[in-house]
Amino acid sequence: MAPLLELRNITCYLEKGSNIFSDINFTVNEGDILVLQGRSGSGKSTLLKCIAHLVMHSGETLYRGKTAQAIGIPSYRTRILYVPQRPALLPGSPRDFLVSITNLRAHKAVVCDTLDGSADVVLQRAYEIGEDWGIDRELWTRGWINLSGGEGQRILLAAAVALNTAEVLLLDEPTSALDSETSALVEKTLVDKVRSGDTILKSLVWITHSPEQSRRVGTRFIYLSAGGCYESDDATPIPSSHTPSIMHSRTVTISSTA
Repeated sequence: MAPLLELRNITCYLEKGSNIFSDINFTVNEGDILVLQGRSGSGKSTLLKCIAHLVMHSGETLYRGKTAQAIGIPSYRTRILYVPQRPALLPGSPRDFLVSITNLRAHKAVVCDTLDGSADVVLQRAYEIGEDWGIDRELWTRGWINLSGGEGQRILLAAAVALNTAEVLLLDEPTSALDSETSALVEKTLVDKVRSGDTILKSLVWITHSPEQSRRVGTRFIYLSAGGCYESDDATPIPSSHTPSIMHSRTVTISSTA
């Protein structure tokens, strides 16, 4: 049975002769909460964008054994959904944003034009998730620019979950703007959905700089550094003095020059 997600020789270049990382190979299976750690500049966010086909790169990313190109990039992105750390300067309100997404052809194709994928149903799910995380409904009609960092972060996450199309969420420091109590609420919702086994959401790839959060949510731990990328059973970040030869590695082979 094909892995949920498989990366083969992913390389992303800054310019000719200079790359952020090269030859990244790993798999993501159903039930995985894969925590991605590393110093600033190691390429974590760029790697998520490569997986989502948002930046140019070489290599292949397979979703259930098929390339994104074979599936169609728009359809692929509904199943492998990138959630940035902060919402971009989007026009209108979060409500406008969700309505626009539900009207896209790719979204309608995935939900087969069922009621479950309609704007009204998706918005209701989003409101309920947001309320669990302390987001008042009136905030959904505010302009993005008028939301605080924490409000915008929670609303963007709630929208991603409410769309109910993604089997993998690519999360770029999803709780960085939240206090510990609210962060715990968000973590619980996301982890419970993956662990339940009866929801669309099957796996998370989660960037965090917090070893404590890694231990709370992670089932697998991958670290990017100037020396490469290593997988360990330990959620503690790898000291820079460690070398690949003394690290435990299971399914990852990565080299990096930046």
